[in-house]
Amino acid sequence: MSAATDPGTPGAPTASGRFTVLIPARMASSRLPDKPLADIAGLPMVVRVAQRAAQSAAARVVVAADDPRILQACAAHGVQAILTRADHPSGSDRLAEACTQLGLDGDDVVVNVQGDEPLIDPGLIDAVAALLPTRTEASMGTAAHAIASLADYTNPNVVKVVLDARGLAHYFSRAPIPFARDHMGLAWWQGAAEAAAPGAAALAGFAPLRHVGIYSYRAGFLRQFPALTPAPTEAVEALEQLRALWHGHRIAVHLAKAVPGPGVDTPEDLERVRRLFR
Repeated sequence: MSAATDPGTPGAPTASGRFTVLIPARMASSRLPDKPLADIAGLPMVVRVAQRAAQSAAARVVVAADDPRILQACAAHGVQAILTRADHPSGSDRLAEACTQLGLDGDDVVVNVQGDEPLIDPGLIDAVAALLPTRTEASMGTAAHAIASLADYTNPNVVKVVLDARGLAHYFSRAPIPFARDHMGLAWWQGAAEAAAPGAAALAGFAPLRHVGIYSYRAGFLRQFPALTPAPTEAVEALEQLRALWHGHRIAVHLAKAVPGPGVDTPEDLERVRRLFR
């Protein structure tokens, strides 16, 4: 690994276009303890995620775990896993260590697939991985899809993203953005709402976007990311990706047509996903 390539400077896509999927997995979930090992139709959840990721074009799929029990579960099902420190404050820190352990070059593309997404679409993984070789001005890639309901638009647990004219992230927020001043209380992007207030024509074909928590990085940038000073906006919104924007890094966004499958954050989510596997 050379010092010249390690920073992961935008403009240096992988030569082959292939990429590595890293899946951060930790046992200490406040809402669902031992979540990576939760059984879903006879397999641990983290194994389900890895199997879905293996259906993508990734050169390899690696689980970055904080507990030997996760390594044992992965080994039992033929999934590659590495043990990382248990005291990492975030998934990004865990993946930065994983990049170092795996000896990835700075311009190698890494896709962060969350360990609680057993229904992740392999095609979405490929699309987010493909952003960096084609969008050389970006340090990161991610995904979003159009919001359908007013409830999701106003829900602070649904993270929204606003794009610029080039399809790069302008801002992420838990607030309803963009805020439609003349359409308060309306799903202003839908036809009936558009006709109900001034400026309707300007909204044609425009909808707010829900951020999907999947990321691609160049390995060198991912190794640098934990050392960046946390942003005030990151602390206010509790959104780690705002740190990249605060420091002037660009995030390319893939617009997905399909709504991603549900993730697992709570016991209720787990039961919902289990039913889908029956």
